[in-house]
Amino acid sequence: MKYQLSALLRITKVVLATACALLISACLISIDTVNHYVDDVVTAEQSTLVRHTVVSEGHPMALWEKPVGESKGVILFVHGRTWSGLPDFDLQVEGEDISLMDGMVDQGYGTYAVDLRGYGETPRDASQWLSPKKAANDVVNVVRWISQRHGEIPVHIFGWSYGSVISLLASQIDDSHMASLTLFGFWLDLDAVTIEPSESPTLEWRVNTAEAAASDFIVPGSISQSAIDGFVTQALAADPVRVDWRYQDDFLTIDPTQINTPVLLLQGEFDPLTPTASQSRLFTRLKTADKRWVVISGGDHAAFLESPRSRFIRVFSDFIDQFNL
Repeated sequence: MKYQLSALLRITKVVLATACALLISACLISIDTVNHYVDDVVTAEQSTLVRHTVVSEGHPMALWEKPVGESKGVILFVHGRTWSGLPDFDLQVEGEDISLMDGMVDQGYGTYAVDLRGYGETPRDASQWLSPKKAANDVVNVVRWISQRHGEIPVHIFGWSYGSVISLLASQIDDSHMASLTLFGFWLDLDAVTIEPSESPTLEWRVNTAEAAASDFIVPGSISQSAIDGFVTQALAADPVRVDWRYQDDFLTIDPTQINTPVLLLQGEFDPLTPTASQSRLFTRLKTADKRWVVISGGDHAAFLESPRSRFIRVFSDFIDQFNL
């Protein structure tokens, strides 16, 4: 009798453990055969980080989410030329609060960051190349997916550096699911004749370097050395090889007179990549009357990771707050 009771207890523990494991697995991974995405929940230092896979024109795109309960709205972050979504927008450094995604969650916004083709956890496609129109179409598709997931509400777009011109091009293709555009580090000379190399580009598969990862931190004392080291480590882990681009002259098809979406143009005071003349050409030509141009004093190309972070977030939040449904 004692043996039978002991055996029964062991069997009960196994059944309960198995049930718990299945329940946990169900919470961690879900598959939607209509929307074609997979959710993997990862524990981050500040809040829950959720990985989605969104299919854009047959290609799987990694999309990272930090949700908030009763949100004021949702934001999609679009990264720059070299580094992917998480190092740029969800940098986690022990003892420091510098994640822009966490900062906007604190403001009441649900946040997403996309990895474009070849970046982070999104693979290159069969061509091995990324191009402006391909990236812009992917952003349009991701924005549509986010909007549908949140009851068709329009999505706020934040584009940094290359992400700023990709976001502009995306809004020109289809702005039907966009609430606003915030552009930081806008570098394009809209009057340029060409930005493509004169020779036909070839695949480089160039290895990224620590020096390149630290190059955007310009203003002395604006960020701790541990944060710079953290960015370098996380950026190189996520993006060890530089993505190859072609057809970059397609960025010159951006026509600000077609942009109806509200625009916040942010410029770092000491950002060498964003000449004021280029900002002025864009700002004065934008069709939308809902536009604002703000210079972040003391900021450089990475201002939202540095000492101007709190003002950066306040300006960003104050602008997009106007356009929530």
